[in-house]
Amino acid sequence: MALQDLYPTALRLLGRPALVVGGGAVAARRAQGLLDAGAVVTVVAPQAHDDVARLASAGLLTLVPRGYETADLEGVWFVQTATGVPAVDMRVAAEAEERRIWCVNAADHEASAAWTPATVRVDDVTVAVNAGGDPRRAKALKDAIALALRTGRLPLRRHRKDAERRPGRVALVGGGPGDTGLITVRGRQLLAEADVVVADRLGPRDLLAELGESVRVIEVGKAPGAHQATQDEINAILVQEAKAGNVVVRLKGGDPYVLGRGGEEAEFCREHGVDVEVVPGVTSAVSVPAAAGIPVTHRGLATGFSVATGHDELMELPARRDHTIVLLMGVRRLADSVAALRSRGLDAETPVAVVERGWTPEQRVTIATLGTIVDCARAVGVANPAVIVIGDVVRVSPYARALFPEPLASRTAP
Repeated sequence: MALQDLYPTALRLLGRPALVVGGGAVAARRAQGLLDAGAVVTVVAPQAHDDVARLASAGLLTLVPRGYETADLEGVWFVQTATGVPAVDMRVAAEAEERRIWCVNAADHEASAAWTPATVRVDDVTVAVNAGGDPRRAKALKDAIALALRTGRLPLRRHRKDAERRPGRVALVGGGPGDTGLITVRGRQLLAEADVVVADRLGPRDLLAELGESVRVIEVGKAPGAHQATQDEINAILVQEAKAGNVVVRLKGGDPYVLGRGGEEAEFCREHGVDVEVVPGVTSAVSVPAAAGIPVTHRGLATGFSVATGHDELMELPARRDHTIVLLMGVRRLADSVAALRSRGLDAETPVAVVERGWTPEQRVTIATLGTIVDCARAVGVANPAVIVIGDVVRVSPYARALFPEPLASRTAP
């Protein structure tokens, strides 16, 4: 059989009789596949594999414990041979051919009237692969396609919405700090299903270029002093698009529940009868310092950390070098934050790092002390997006060795 002789299709066998001739492991797999398709399955075999016997004892198929007879084809829509005896398989296939019954001949794929592809189901998508009669090759390709579907590398978006009558829904997806490799697998999969993406200014922006042409992107990104959409407007967009029957992905930077107003958006959706899924993301509060080699906790240096957005919250946080403080969106109020921490007793020699545009090719790290960081930041023109890290953990960064060359006690601790 040549590849051009194949006409790929899918059979609807629900309630239709199917025959499996053979009782071994291959027959068991084929019988299970036919049962999954809803076929009424009969297995004819002198001896049955344990899996076949188990299905028969459960009443899921009929087991006829004898050799094949021509009469077994009566009323059958589909036949699978798997006896392991080529002569028997050839006889079944030939007699099925005479009766115009589609038959898969396991003994000779070239002579077989039909082929069984390697299959996998992802959500409501069924992937079937034929590979020139090479089952291992077909399985490898099938597995690769399934992985691409599960990880959002292939589009899962539905187009026949009227026929499906599916309600719209919202997914709040944490996109991580910006690198496309740091979004979760679930977040990537939801992007592949999306009809509408409501996008922030931060996060994995390059993924937007991979969306299909018919996927709408609504920009609602916020920048300091230049808000493109208010939070109330964003909430309304999510509900409006979902109620129109769309799969809506709210693509946010970092984690939607870490200073991202994800809780407000989820609450608003639920109050308006819209199903909402929350997909955690890699928060910038931890990941951006890591991009500069700074752990927010480190043995011998810090056992805890706090995240804040400005100087007002700093009055309630521990002001110690062994407690890491991470400031998000804090560049504009850096001087006020420094003054607040100094007034709390944090000394001027406390290490400070400002990491701009973390995890991007334009990443820049500025290392200073609490006493010098304001002047240093002004001199180099530090700008958002940036994460500010305050505490002794900054000394762990390879960028800090010129300013803090002394060895870390924690490196020699038992």
